[in-house]
Amino acid sequence: MNFAAISTEIFILCLGLFAIVMDLVLPEQESRKSIGGVLIFSLTGWFLYMFTLYNGQLDPMDPAAMAALADRFFYQGLYLVDNYALFFKQMFILATVLTLLFAADYVQSVLRYRGEFYALLMTALLGMCVLASATDFLTMFIGLELMTISFYILTGARMNSKDSSEAAVKYLIIGSVSTAVMLYGISLVYGATGSIQFFEVCRSPHLFFPLGIAGITMVLIGFFFKLSVIPFHMWAPDVYQGAPTPITAMLAMGSKAAGIAAMMRALFVAFPMLGIYWLPMLSVLCAACMIFGNIMAMRQRDVKRMLAYSSIAQAGYMLVGIIAADPAGMKAVMFYATLYVFANAGAFAVLSVVEAQKGSTSYRHMAGLAQSAPVLAAVMTISLLSMAGIPPTAGFAGKLYLFTAVVDQGYLWLAFVGFVMSMISVYYYLLVAKAMYLGAWDGSSLAVSGSTRAAVVLSVLATLLVGVWPEGLAELTNLAASTFLQ
Repeated sequence: MNFAAISTEIFILCLGLFAIVMDLVLPEQESRKSIGGVLIFSLTGWFLYMFTLYNGQLDPMDPAAMAALADRFFYQGLYLVDNYALFFKQMFILATVLTLLFAADYVQSVLRYRGEFYALLMTALLGMCVLASATDFLTMFIGLELMTISFYILTGARMNSKDSSEAAVKYLIIGSVSTAVMLYGISLVYGATGSIQFFEVCRSPHLFFPLGIAGITMVLIGFFFKLSVIPFHMWAPDVYQGAPTPITAMLAMGSKAAGIAAMMRALFVAFPMLGIYWLPMLSVLCAACMIFGNIMAMRQRDVKRMLAYSSIAQAGYMLVGIIAADPAGMKAVMFYATLYVFANAGAFAVLSVVEAQKGSTSYRHMAGLAQSAPVLAAVMTISLLSMAGIPPTAGFAGKLYLFTAVVDQGYLWLAFVGFVMSMISVYYYLLVAKAMYLGAWDGSSLAVSGSTRAAVVLSVLATLLVGVWPEGLAELTNLAASTFLQ
């Protein structure tokens, strides 16, 4: 067993245990605020260290390169730490750090069990990292459930909120159904191929039998539930609205990116030969997400609920890159997923302040935000414009890469749908800006902590920097995609 390959997971596990111990040891609630600071500092340091773990492109004819490749497996090919996994793990850590920055005040003022919040967040992060490296269905399932079960509990963390409890129950029930569907699909794939390892499943001719195709379909349905892809999206609006805002942010950023990472690994490693079956299905669901997600978002009167439907549309945009089924599409998905983290971090940081101090995130409570907290209003506007793909924000470059990749594969109609829906999304995003800048101000002001200011400033700077200079992130996604094993 190569324990160096799972050093990131061991580190995150230790941080989770540290949060539990410190919550028990520290005597006063105020002193427990330091737990979040230690986690932020530690994760940031590990995030920077992970840049040293990347490898260049490997030559399959070079014995030394192949020996280096073997060192990146943890155990008998079941767990792979390649550049693709490293990229997504850094994305998950970045999303967690940004969430911890703006969650500090929210946790202190709203949540009762603060130490458990930090410990469960580390557990969810651990599950995401396992998903990024899994190369067999059992490991993938363990990572998926480790992440999801943590989010079940975190969704209901607002103990005095009926909406939070209702959201947790709905998420648990629907998530359990999706888990059962995926697990049954995995059993069918195993019955057809005799293996659960992606590399072995790919080589089996029995995968084309009806049993194998049925298993693949059920596995994909499980992924669609996790990604809130239409028509498997029914849990997302209530969960996004009822969950604590920092957890809603992690669901939008980390959970969705982890699902994308695992699904791409499964599709392109285990099921690449069956693209004739899953590509048409994905294209239809992709168009449905972009169309109906944006249309339903226009009808909402709560910003968190609007962002839930927006996330459904964003899942459709990410599926565009997967449908391209080539390295360019994979790069575009990773590029766009990173930009989505920055945009969501800024938007939900603003919403966490509004919810903690005003009690709601409806459009009515967003009114006059430009007068009470002009920095927050500006960050929210830029973040929403990035989600819409308006230049010079990073979202424009991300959607350009996605649509270019899919057009090169002959899906011009899909790129046209995505472009039209992106323009329509500007309408409901600007409704939030209208409320903030033109809504009646009640004369109150919002207190913004230094950590929240740091989160919003970092997110908006990253959004604008990548929009103006996308080459830096594009090179990293190229490196991650070029060494992806197929």
